[in-house]
Amino acid sequence: MSQFDPYNHFGLSYNPDGTLYRGYTTPKIDTNPDPCPGISTVSKDITINDEKQLWVRLFRPTKIPSNDTTVARLPILIYFHNGGWILLSPADSDVHKTTSNLASNVPSIVVSVAYRWAPETRLPGQYQDARETVLWVKKQVTDPNGETWLRDYGDFSRCYIYGCGCGGNIAFNVAMQIADMDLEPLRICGLIMNQPMFSGEKRTPSEIRFATDQTLPLPVLDMMWELALPKETDRDHRYCNPMVKGPHLDNVRKLGRCLVIGFGGDIMVDRQQQFVTMLAKCGVQVEAKFDPVGFHNIDMVDPARATAVINIASEFIL
Repeated sequence: MSQFDPYNHFGLSYNPDGTLYRGYTTPKIDTNPDPCPGISTVSKDITINDEKQLWVRLFRPTKIPSNDTTVARLPILIYFHNGGWILLSPADSDVHKTTSNLASNVPSIVVSVAYRWAPETRLPGQYQDARETVLWVKKQVTDPNGETWLRDYGDFSRCYIYGCGCGGNIAFNVAMQIADMDLEPLRICGLIMNQPMFSGEKRTPSEIRFATDQTLPLPVLDMMWELALPKETDRDHRYCNPMVKGPHLDNVRKLGRCLVIGFGGDIMVDRQQQFVTMLAKCGVQVEAKFDPVGFHNIDMVDPARATAVINIASEFIL
């Protein structure tokens, strides 16, 4: 039996200069800044930081609800996509469809963030990109030349940080970073973490049980962390395993409302449930919605599950 190569799983190879060759490609979707028949949202890309190549894809519904003559202001979702730190962007079809559906069905203004990939940028670079994006969103409301979709349609008193997979990890970490910052008039009302990505040195029962999972086998999960974590650290670093004891727990206590969504067949489900327990022990107001049936990223391939996840998120959003 040939030895399993986690790099081959996604058509990757590690270059001598420390970068990654990505042979894995997925269909891309272009923006549509003007309404198109049959599409319920409009979208556009905006560069936040040229030097870092940090950009966002903005979505808003084509039909903005109105009350008499006043246009209703919509909650703002700052969205961090999945991809195990090393793959995908807001332009990838699965991510684009997810964020477009959120904008249309919540309804909301969605800011989908193209944070930098590992290993070219290791943690905490992705958290820094997230923080810069939150501050950029804050600036739009006070800037007369601010981004019009945010300034004219966004409700800055109802901003949510939403992350999926490693994006759920980013949402958690950036929320701790900004907990003490004066973000007025922006108000973070909650965190939504869909199947957030955590791990640790000691194997959990779900990691052993789903070690040969077709979507996310255990060696691939290990490889992703190896590429993302700061060099000379292991999977018990707080970026990967926030359940470990440490001073970061003081920051966890500052978090507002949290929603954690998970599936029983996810290799990371035990970590996610430990995470929920840790949040509750720190006094965080946390809702946990775990479906016993379903694998990691099932909502990316099953439209019924995608709708269910959006409905759970919509109920959480004030």
